[in-house]
Amino acid sequence: MMHRRSICATVVLLISCVQSTHAFSSVSSQSARSAASLASSFNAKTQSTPLSLQYQRSLSIPKKSPTSLNAVEGDFDPDAIKNSVSAVQSGSIKARLRALYKFTRPHTIRGTILASFAGTTRALIDTPGAIATANWGALLPRAFIGMIALLLGNAFIVGINQIFDKDIDVLNKPFLPVASGEMSERVAWFAVLFSGIVGPAIVYNFFPMMLFKLYMLGWTLGMVYSVPPLRTKRNPLAAGLTIATVRGFLLNFGVYYAVKDAIGAPFGWSPKVSFIARFMTAFATVIAVTKDLPDIEGDKAYNISTLATKLGVSKIANGATVCLLLNYIHAILTGVLSKAGTFNVIPMVGGHAALAVMLLTRFKSLEPEKLASIKTYYKHIWDLFYLEYFLYTLI
Repeated sequence: MMHRRSICATVVLLISCVQSTHAFSSVSSQSARSAASLASSFNAKTQSTPLSLQYQRSLSIPKKSPTSLNAVEGDFDPDAIKNSVSAVQSGSIKARLRALYKFTRPHTIRGTILASFAGTTRALIDTPGAIATANWGALLPRAFIGMIALLLGNAFIVGINQIFDKDIDVLNKPFLPVASGEMSERVAWFAVLFSGIVGPAIVYNFFPMMLFKLYMLGWTLGMVYSVPPLRTKRNPLAAGLTIATVRGFLLNFGVYYAVKDAIGAPFGWSPKVSFIARFMTAFATVIAVTKDLPDIEGDKAYNISTLATKLGVSKIANGATVCLLLNYIHAILTGVLSKAGTFNVIPMVGGHAALAVMLLTRFKSLEPEKLASIKTYYKHIWDLFYLEYFLYTLI
């Protein structure tokens, strides 16, 4: 039965790969059209820090007609951004909630939620009899509380980043609510302080002290990433280590440990947990580097030193693709060389092979001189990140 389910899951994964490639092609076209109409507003806002000639060329696409839609995550359309700001100023509760949602950076929230579900599923499967004997009346509320704490931690880290990066985001990410004016700095600070206080309080009161210490380690690393005087995002190595530690190791280890504690089972480094900790730490390191690819112009303007500003899009994209490919090869070899029965071979080997093919397919379509293509490449890396958690429950 497990063998048949693994085959079905791998087929579903392959279908997801095809659908994702088609979806990102659509995103690329939309971003290219909307980026063009933003070029003039960027130049007006940044007379003291003009955009580079290469960047302006990437935006030289016919301007699209005005829209009545509101701006969404990743939307560079100045008309949509203006509509969103107007809706908030008119007092619309829906518009304010939409701004708060964007403030939490939905793509990072999806990663946090998937990590929570995958880690919980993995811990239950790894513990014999846990699913049949679990006290679901107590376990589910605790899992929900833990999820809220993680989401608040996520909101704290990405929120404080938007406050201190407001001027840079006007160039790089004008769709973000603080940069666009949808959310005032006063409201942003309230959301950040609320998240930064309530999140740790939840973990302190409902979970073991070890988890509280791990949570606060991630909380602290996330804060100093953005806040002066340390502001570790200015150093490529420190920034990479911060993101890799928080999103790669602490999140995955913490969720697994919390579930084991909740069901009264001793924690142990199973081969599957060890694998996902290694794999996702390496993956998060790549995300830490490639996240700067769409932001090169703004980072240069504000003297933010990143590997992307130093080496350029082509070299970073080439290196990132090689690193991810090696990570997939490591996963495949782990499945092949491990003791029989340690992993489910079809999702471990076949699934990671499918994702490797998906990676190479998207990389071949990258056009380093075009902003829309760069953004599509980066979004695709996040898509692979999400799909890995699906495999984690099956391996």
